[in-house]
Amino acid sequence: MGLFLRLMYVVPIEGVNFQFLMHGHSHVAMLGWVYLMLYCLIIHFFVPKEEQQKRIYNRLFWITEVAVIGMMIDFPAQGYAFVSILFSTLHIFCSYYFVRLILRDAKPSTFPEKRMLRTSLFFMVFSTLGVWCLGPAVGLLGKASAFYQIAIQFFLHFQFNGWFLFAVLALFFNQIKINIDEKSFRLCYILFVIATVLTLALPVSWYLSNPIFYWINVVGVLLQLIAMLLFIRIIKPQLKAFFTELSFLEKTVYRFALFSLLLKISIQLVVLVPDLAHVSHEIRNFVVGYIHLTMLGIITGFLFGFVLQNNFVNKSAVSKFGINIFLLGFVATEVLLFLQGIWLYLNKGTFPNYYLNLFLASTVLPVGLIFVLASLFKKT
Repeated sequence: MGLFLRLMYVVPIEGVNFQFLMHGHSHVAMLGWVYLMLYCLIIHFFVPKEEQQKRIYNRLFWITEVAVIGMMIDFPAQGYAFVSILFSTLHIFCSYYFVRLILRDAKPSTFPEKRMLRTSLFFMVFSTLGVWCLGPAVGLLGKASAFYQIAIQFFLHFQFNGWFLFAVLALFFNQIKINIDEKSFRLCYILFVIATVLTLALPVSWYLSNPIFYWINVVGVLLQLIAMLLFIRIIKPQLKAFFTELSFLEKTVYRFALFSLLLKISIQLVVLVPDLAHVSHEIRNFVVGYIHLTMLGIITGFLFGFVLQNNFVNKSAVSKFGINIFLLGFVATEVLLFLQGIWLYLNKGTFPNYYLNLFLASTVLPVGLIFVLASLFKKT
């Protein structure tokens, strides 16, 4: 779907609504790929084996899958309409029930895992407040209103930076198996949570013009930087031992995810420059590049690491090739997006053949995933 969206910039395609297809793409990426992967990994690593055997987990997975497939079909066809909203609502209620099950059954082995896992689940539920506000926002003020746009940003912010990020960090703590000083972790954790809430001020500032939001975001980004430095200090002493046991590809994927996380925070620091804060929203290339950095660089990077480390896919030449070219395609598309964004910021127009090159670079992403998928059907 993402590749088709980029093809539409190269070749005019009749009968396809770009906005509707984009809604389908984003919902399937977030609620299909990331949500369902986290669903399976959280159950696998945090729920005791005897509890995992309960039929409810399997049934809930397939009901959630039906909701995703419904959105995948109906969003490109109708956009936000009765059927797509129905499936979206079904997914939300499935996620609420999932939270209830995990809070009841999960038994994280360490304090950091427990705290990160519970916080991720809180942010998942909290983010949906934005979704519930969409109906009243449209009815009272319309889709062009600041209220409607902020409700969308609220949902996206706490999905990406709350639910997804805290969940993969909970899983990462589970994988590295290190003894962590609880006092140091508490400080890192508290700063991280506060920063996550405060940095919502940046997208809010795009729709409400008030200097207070800029300064709230400044505080949030600085606290996030401090939290990240503490996080590095916490894991660094035992990170070498963790990487020693990994294969070259596993090391590459984990380093890729950690580097993407550092790059994300670096970009947020750059955006503290007032002019750039405004431009970061106005130039679409920056917006798309940043979203993909989070989704494909950080979240997908960590998910690939967990999958490879625990042999959930065959470590064959096919899967290795697929993951390598996927990472290569991601880097190529990010470079093109951010370079074009900088070019527009400098008022230099569009690169020659930019959209064609972006499309060609993007073809590598689904091809890489097809190779990974094919490896699942290859006997060990």
